[in-house]
Amino acid sequence: MSRTALSVAEIVACGLCIGCGLCESVTEQRVTMATTEAGSLRPTPLDGFSEHEEATILASCPGTTSSPRSDLDVPVDPVWGRFTEMTYAWAGNPDVRFEAATGGVLTALGMHLVDSGQAAFVLHVGADPDAPMRSRWVISETSDSVRANAGSWYGPTAPLAGLGAALDRGEPFAIIAKPCDLGAVHAYSKADARVNELVVARLTMVCGGQSRFEKSTDVIDDLGVSETEVSLFRYRGYGNPGPTRVETHDGRSFELTYNEMWDDEAGWKTESRCTVCTDALGEAADVAAADAWPGGGPTGEDEGFNGIQVRSHAGTALVESAVKAGALVVGDPITAREYDGLQPHQVRKKEALSARFAGLTQAGHPVIATEGLRVDELGQRLSDDERAREIAGIVRRVEAGRYSS
Repeated sequence: MSRTALSVAEIVACGLCIGCGLCESVTEQRVTMATTEAGSLRPTPLDGFSEHEEATILASCPGTTSSPRSDLDVPVDPVWGRFTEMTYAWAGNPDVRFEAATGGVLTALGMHLVDSGQAAFVLHVGADPDAPMRSRWVISETSDSVRANAGSWYGPTAPLAGLGAALDRGEPFAIIAKPCDLGAVHAYSKADARVNELVVARLTMVCGGQSRFEKSTDVIDDLGVSETEVSLFRYRGYGNPGPTRVETHDGRSFELTYNEMWDDEAGWKTESRCTVCTDALGEAADVAAADAWPGGGPTGEDEGFNGIQVRSHAGTALVESAVKAGALVVGDPITAREYDGLQPHQVRKKEALSARFAGLTQAGHPVIATEGLRVDELGQRLSDDERAREIAGIVRRVEAGRYSS
């Protein structure tokens, strides 16, 4: 029988922690997020929780639970979940569109929320000014601050380490974070009523997975640069997809194309939990933004186009407000089946999840409880041979230690 983890320590030990930072907020920083030798963010110390704190975390952690958050009168697609519309979109400001990842939609929406007064601030992540290869959570009270922290961040991020501080301000705010982070926010709202009272917009990207910090260090090692020499590490942006760019304090600079950075999937150093992610599509968000490349990958640079999924009535109102203000431009609609062709890897992963969970169970590992994400329904699309291969592959990974802290 499948089961979920019984403690935070088991979540970490079994490779289901994503390092979101919720542990830090719930314990009011008594437990903090620390970087492991493998380059992941993990709560430390693991025995630092009270019984009540651990129960609260287990009920909300992305390593134990995942469910959508949407208005139930919104139609549901078996792959993409509930959405009011799917469409191409991009930032109305051409400079934001160029600087931010893909088309700059999330940055544009964050800026608009602050400029329009709908949100007092945005909780998101950005580069640590003292360690530019690493991230830290940010509270942006101005659109300039939102823009300054634009861009994709593939390394470890813990935006929810700032959730407690954001809620304590007692002001309306928006969150830009990974889908798994927003799933945790949704679940945590049952323990803290302030979440639904104060969080006016939940924005996310359709996520291909979070790399461990080791991915970034591999890049600079190949360039012959040490972390202390780095003054800028930008994964994407300044074009679509834009280059990965490294700058040093002594004036050197290096660039890698998107394909040079990501063509070799074996070098992604993706977190174990990402291989069994139940909601990479952002079903706990109001608006989710994705890359929109036919076949799933870029063939060159373009002006920057997001495909967006508007998932709630609040998301619809936000997009309409941003378009009216000129902060966002909306292009042609996209059907769900057209979206399958823009993100085929996401479709394949969603179809494989049921088998992958079966593999974890067979190996004696806990799984993530899902409700409303259609995991078993989509798993029926696999042939018996495909399901057997997925199960065997997960068992091999567990035996090889791939699903360990």
